[in-house]
Amino acid sequence: MNGFQWLPLPVLLSFGVSASATQYATPEEAARRCFPEASAFNENTLQLSPDEMRAVAQAAGLSARSAAWRTMTAMKGDVPLGVVVFDAVLGKFELIDYAVGLGTDGKVRNVEILAYRESHGYEVRLPAWRKQFVGKGVEARLRVSEDIVNISGATMSSTSVTDGVRRIVAVVSTLRANGKL
Repeated sequence: MNGFQWLPLPVLLSFGVSASATQYATPEEAARRCFPEASAFNENTLQLSPDEMRAVAQAAGLSARSAAWRTMTAMKGDVPLGVVVFDAVLGKFELIDYAVGLGTDGKVRNVEILAYRESHGYEVRLPAWRKQFVGKGVEARLRVSEDIVNISGATMSSTSVTDGVRRIVAVVSTLRANGKL
């Protein structure tokens, strides 16, 4: 057998194969974390027109990337508290699923990492790093190494999530300006 021995699957998997995909929250859990005072969440898909996509690109300095955005509007009784927008960005090699909660003032209330698949850079899910976005709106620069601190060893993930948050803030601002939110 040329020195090869049959080993049980768990032993074989322990040699160099890492299970780095981690699910941290469902969309519902993320929405609840963004708006713990909400009594209900209304799920919706918001559509950007071509003109709105251009407005997002101008505001964010990035393409709108998609015309359709999955959202949950947080409600307390009949009063809207804000919106949670769901997205995924490419880290170094894999997607990072995340959600951004924005109040009715257009300011970030919370950023939640839903799933992280990379072997490095998971620090983007740490509360101290995500807290940097809180209170920032469309007027903020939202750029790594400017107003968002980079994470050493996680530059791609930090930049991707930061760019994604900047894009979502621009999407929400554009939709609000056009009366769609």
